Amino acid sequence: MVSNNSINAQSIVEGLAQVQRPLLISGPCSAESEEQVVQTANDLSKRGVHILRAGVWKPRTRPNGFEGMGTIALRWLVNARESSGLPIATEVANAQHVEACLNAGVDVMWIGARTTVSPFAVQEIADALKGTNVPVFVKNPMHADLSLWLGALERVRNTTDGPVWAIHRGFSQYGQKEYRNAPMWEIAIGLKMALPDVPIICDPSHIAGNRALLQAVAQKAMDLGMEGLMLETHPNPQDALSDSNQQLTPAAFGELIDSLTIRSSSEPKISSADLSALRLQMDSIDEQVIELLHARMGLARQIGLHKWENGMTILQMERWKEVFDTREKWAERGGLSPEFIFNFLEQVHKESIRVQNEEMNSKKIKPANS
Repeated sequence: MVSNNSINAQSIVEGLAQVQRPLLISGPCSAESEEQVVQTANDLSKRGVHILRAGVWKPRTRPNGFEGMGTIALRWLVNARESSGLPIATEVANAQHVEACLNAGVDVMWIGARTTVSPFAVQEIADALKGTNVPVFVKNPMHADLSLWLGALERVRNTTDGPVWAIHRGFSQYGQKEYRNAPMWEIAIGLKMALPDVPIICDPSHIAGNRALLQAVAQKAMDLGMEGLMLETHPNPQDALSDSNQQLTPAAFGELIDSLTIRSSSEPKISSADLSALRLQMDSIDEQVIELLHARMGLARQIGLHKWENGMTILQMERWKEVFDTREKWAERGGLSPEFIFNFLEQVHKESIRVQNEEMNSKKIKPANS
């Protein structure tokens, strides 16, 4: 392992701890030229950005596209830091990338979504970082697997002495239309519940894949209490060699950040009486909901017994369609989103099938007409 004595990592570590929410990381998807990187850095330094980001190694999903300039671009990042005063960050996917970054004096590294899916690759990177105090950010894996994300964070935390943060960049999902990657905010919330001491920043660029959606995604991340944002910027987004549709000009970046409402992410030291009363009401309703679901599953067991006695299959598609159609109308009257009620009913239906199957399989002798 190469020593990182040339890196002023300690000042970066202290700086991250002192940054007022949100931490802002921005820069081009790919470092395309020294002029592009330095110009972007200088523009962003005037807009409250804390760390400059740029991809150096950019393997694409399919070959023959622009795959980054490689190690030579690390010098461009260093020159951009000297010009703008911003710490620099780039993505690493293997031990060789880590060594090159340590030799060049890169301040911050992140592990990308394609790499996080492989415990072998993450462990290789973690071993290469052993004994350093370079801040490391770990993006969620491409598919929605909380355990993989947790495992990647734990592997890095076990070997490095610097801060380890998480990046929520959304998840690949077949048929996804609105976003490039489905946000699946519940996965990020699950990570926070499992590792409450790990800060999470959001990458709206890779969730949205579209400039028009960036503000809404960024605001949602702030409303959920995430600690920062990573947004891609380029002096001329329309000419970018990668991900041109999701990059902003530095000026547009500044406007987006100014448009955000940043609320407190921590509980008040003394909760107000009104807030406590509302939470007590919510707790009571949750208890009632669980009791009602228990009663519903009791009815599902009785239905399972009836189906067994009459030789019927568990899954009755006409009934499922009827349930969804009627409940969707009820939900609309109550101001609930169709997506929410569909996901809720889908889970309730799965559990109903499970308990009906359990009831039917508990019978030793099948009825004569089955």
